[in-house]
Amino acid sequence: MNILFPKLLGADIFPIPLEAYATPSAADGLGQILLSRIKIAPFNFFATLIFLLAIVHTFFAPYFSNLAHRFHRDTPLDKMLATLFHFLGEVEVIFGLWIIPLVFTIFTFYSWHAVTVYFHSVNYIEPLFIVVIMAIASSQPILFFAKTCMQKVAMLGNHTLCARWFSIMIVGPLLGSFITEPAAITISALLLAQQFYSLQPSIAFRYATLGLLFVNISVGGTLTHFAAPPVLMVAGKWHWDTVYMFTHFGMRAFVGIILASALYGFIFRKEFKSLEERSWEAIERPVEVHIPKWVIGSHLLFLFWTIFNIHTPALFIIGFLFFFGFTKITAMYQTSISLRSPILVGFFLAGLVTHGGLQQWWIEPLLGRMNETLLFLGATFLTAFNDNAAITYLASLVPTISSNVALQHAVIFGAVTGGGLTVIANAPNPAGQSILQDYFPGKISPLKLFLSALTPTIILALCFNYL
Repeated sequence: MNILFPKLLGADIFPIPLEAYATPSAADGLGQILLSRIKIAPFNFFATLIFLLAIVHTFFAPYFSNLAHRFHRDTPLDKMLATLFHFLGEVEVIFGLWIIPLVFTIFTFYSWHAVTVYFHSVNYIEPLFIVVIMAIASSQPILFFAKTCMQKVAMLGNHTLCARWFSIMIVGPLLGSFITEPAAITISALLLAQQFYSLQPSIAFRYATLGLLFVNISVGGTLTHFAAPPVLMVAGKWHWDTVYMFTHFGMRAFVGIILASALYGFIFRKEFKSLEERSWEAIERPVEVHIPKWVIGSHLLFLFWTIFNIHTPALFIIGFLFFFGFTKITAMYQTSISLRSPILVGFFLAGLVTHGGLQQWWIEPLLGRMNETLLFLGATFLTAFNDNAAITYLASLVPTISSNVALQHAVIFGAVTGGGLTVIANAPNPAGQSILQDYFPGKISPLKLFLSALTPTIILALCFNYL
């Protein structure tokens, strides 16, 4: 235990489990509860302050990126400063960067042993899984298969550019209920990049499509009980299976996805026509290399192996190594697989769960004091600033929520509805941003993304609460 600040130590155990705090009475206000928990463990305040600063940093990422371009890099100092500001402008590294002051703060209040114990207790399986699933889902055979399937769906709309867009924005997110949301957003974002963003559409169209994609992906995983992280956190404890999810959540999500996509399709109908005029030849050019079915089938097996063993990293990492060996053997049917984006996204999520694991002290009492309506609104709001899986996990620890079906539905409605408002709201979002960010001037603006996702978020909120 650190002897430099003996008066600041709230407990010998770090982090303090929720059950270690005194059970608040009905008369205690939220502010009183939080102040008492800060008094018990002053570290709580600083952990949340660091987390808030990291969130603020994400909103200033475009500013740092623009600042990096102001240096002409004529001198070593200019090159160093340009690299530094470019690094500070990478959204994927922000939460990992703010782990540095977090580690120092834990050591200051407790000890180095507390640092190691905490990092050992954090579950990093999901970041590892996303690295692997992104790499496999972005492979040429998987994309070829997904593109072929999307084109068959687009045939219902006479194979127009607008029909292709609808097939990606509707079918892609719904696939997230079966191949997991990270794989679905990887495939959808890559197809959007190839077929739409490469045509240099308007900035409004780019943001609208990205915001809609984030929202649709967040709710598209609710058709089953095993694919969406916020659902996975509570399905076992609350005894929800796929039939339950589909009847209570999936059907509403399906209607909401169609309505939101239809609205944005109608808004940009003129742009679809202008893009159609100059894109048909580029989109319809034949595939240069025919990929045999056995190669596609093998890649699908690697994909399903990873999904099936999502909770056993030793198995899906071994499968990933075999996958790389297979891509070398079948190199004539492959394109190079870049690990930069998957690793950056994995680093982003690892940083987020590291910070998020220390926010239970204030989120749990906040959620526990809300009625059904407030819980829905609160979960939607909190999700925008914290991973929605963390919100549902903390909600499952609140006895009043776990014993009330209406409250359970409200927190899931809010968590998945708000999952498209920001990059950090849903675990797969950083993957989509990483793939598409080069098509936006500078960096993706968090404010513009929020505004673009707001309308479909409202539509899904209405569907979940009133259908």
